[in-house]
Amino acid sequence: MLPKTAEYALRAVVWLGRDPDRAESADRLAERTKVPRRYLNKVLQDLVRAELVRSQSGPGGGYSLAKSPEEVTILDVVNAVGELERIRHCPLGLPSHTKLCPLHRELDKVYAATERALSRVTIAELHRSTDPIIPLCDVPGLPSPV
Repeated sequence: MLPKTAEYALRAVVWLGRDPDRAESADRLAERTKVPRRYLNKVLQDLVRAELVRSQSGPGGGYSLAKSPEEVTILDVVNAVGELERIRHCPLGLPSHTKLCPLHRELDKVYAATERALSRVTIAELHRSTDPIIPLCDVPGLPSPV
């Protein structure tokens, strides 16, 4: 349901949220998140523009979170690279449809629920999870996917 760009942005921010004060090089981020390096550059630019990530040049530089993981929600990250679209007007542009038809009204309810759900979860909460599967990490002892 989420575009690939949003998935990649979430991977980068979740990885950076592991140690928010530490800067990671784009190469290391690409390696750890399995995001193609060239694609990651675009994603990181969007995250910097949205002021969720900061870029530091020079030795010891790289990318780090610009805000606390407690302040960044999944929705913030998704919206930084391409807002979740709601249906506000008839997608067909029919002039007689001054409000949404039943089909588009129901679809918009789904989008609204998704928006609410993503706005409730912070990056910090993902890291505090008691789930044995750690985001973006291979955990020794867990079965491999078949």
